[in-house]
Amino acid sequence: MDQPIRVNSEIGRLRTVLLHRPGEELENLTPEYLTDLLFDDIPYLEQAQAEHDAFAQVLRDNGVEVLYLDQLAAESLWSDELREQFVDDMLKASKLGSHRAFEALRHYLLAMPNLEMVRKIMAGVRKDEVILPPEHQDQLHDMICDRSHQYPFYLSPMPNLYFTRDPAASIGNGLTVNKMHWPARRRESLFMRYIIDHHPRFAGKQVPVWYNRDRKFSMEGGDELVLNKHTLAIGISERTTAEAIETLATNLFAGSDFTKVIAIQIPKSHAFMHLDTVFTMIDHDTFTIHPEIRDHGGKIDCFILDKVEGKKYPQITKQTDLEQVLADALELPAVRLIECGGGDSIAAAREQWNDGSNTLAIAPGVVVTYDRNYVTNQKLREAGITVIEVSGAELGRGRGGPRCMSMPLVREEI
Repeated sequence: MDQPIRVNSEIGRLRTVLLHRPGEELENLTPEYLTDLLFDDIPYLEQAQAEHDAFAQVLRDNGVEVLYLDQLAAESLWSDELREQFVDDMLKASKLGSHRAFEALRHYLLAMPNLEMVRKIMAGVRKDEVILPPEHQDQLHDMICDRSHQYPFYLSPMPNLYFTRDPAASIGNGLTVNKMHWPARRRESLFMRYIIDHHPRFAGKQVPVWYNRDRKFSMEGGDELVLNKHTLAIGISERTTAEAIETLATNLFAGSDFTKVIAIQIPKSHAFMHLDTVFTMIDHDTFTIHPEIRDHGGKIDCFILDKVEGKKYPQITKQTDLEQVLADALELPAVRLIECGGGDSIAAAREQWNDGSNTLAIAPGVVVTYDRNYVTNQKLREAGITVIEVSGAELGRGRGGPRCMSMPLVREEI
């Protein structure tokens, strides 16, 4: 495969996708640390896994090759040197305060086979799992704290990992390996960095990285929507900054066929954390939208970054008519916006909270959604969209839907 990443739209038939099956990281969630780990509730792992397995099977039944993050990461660590480098990078990114704990954790993790090690890093390492040698237990840091009230982890769990859309996002034949906004998610993109650099499926294939995790400003994949092979839509959100968007646009215009980036400003809130929680593309001319992101006149700030031949930086203009912006970019006479909850304020708020706008298109006009969002799903069907429902009773507690839980790697051209 010459180009292991090929994503030139949101709606081309999905051929290959990257998922992460929820693991023990969810069982390391406790009420005291939910906010720090960006969760509102604690999913029941067994049921969450069953729901995720059913989601993956729906994709397979529709001809999609399903890859798993933990397996690809483990397969990327094919030498002792890579294993050691990976563990060191993960521990450094965790900002351990103790050098002695660093060395003890390093020894503990490197004693494991690859897949077990990767899953343990994802799950988190509790302090009672790693016993420091006696000569290392008399640190002032440990002695001045009552052990029962200390933070219980040396390595924090990564419960958000099943939202594979965010740490990295495919654009054209390349991807962004993202600088995550919140510290709880910063380590997540390291997995994709190692996969792209070292997994046989990707290594040596000259996969462009349009934005890297070592950048100063944050960007997350839930804000990145590939409208067509020339146009990217991206949210200016709680987690993706204007500075990151300008850098991405500059890199895309210099190294790809993309010529336009549409930056859509959405409210900066936990409920609307990414553009794809309030807006997704589901057919050639059709989008879902949460009505609350537009003002009472139906307007929303859109900043159009256009490539200018012979110039390094894009030309930027502002518009507020989203329908016209989309129609112009897609070269269509008009587009359809289907409102979450059918436009009813109560249904819209309830179903958006449960990812009613977070649809995953697996082909033009064919989407996967959570079954609980029955008002929105009915409106989609009335608009001629084929809706495949999956259960998200537990998965949805993490505030993400089918699009959030999937990173497309290959889509057919449209």
